[in-house]
Amino acid sequence: MHLYVDADACPKVIKEILFRAVKRTGLKMTIVANKPLYTPESDLIDKLIVPGGYNMADEKIVELVQDGDLVITADIPLAAAVIEKGATAINPRGTVYTQDNIGGILGMRNLMNELRGSGIETGGPAVFGNKDREAFANALNNLLSY
Repeated sequence: MHLYVDADACPKVIKEILFRAVKRTGLKMTIVANKPLYTPESDLIDKLIVPGGYNMADEKIVELVQDGDLVITADIPLAAAVIEKGATAINPRGTVYTQDNIGGILGMRNLMNELRGSGIETGGPAVFGNKDREAFANALNNLLSY
């Protein structure tokens, strides 16, 4: 298993959890972003800077990911693409995307985009908090313990 992080919008606290998990498990991780981001010095952590632009990091992750890998992303279309390649995806709030649930989640995301596009106020995500951090850490530990 290799970990890929869609890092531009990933909360710092989630990256810190991932850094500790990599150190604990010995798994390799690649941080993909369109700007330089802090990572601790480690042979287990690679940084991949992609050109700025729409979905450039997503496209690079889809290109690199393989069956059995784990992708950390809040981007639902990216999650769907990596699942199609046999990988698993988890968002920073601890939701694990799988073959069983990604279709419904993607459909709801598309519906909400259509509603917003037609001028309907749908609100945004709740503020990221300690419960989200804890849910992510628990879900990550469950995925890494297999």
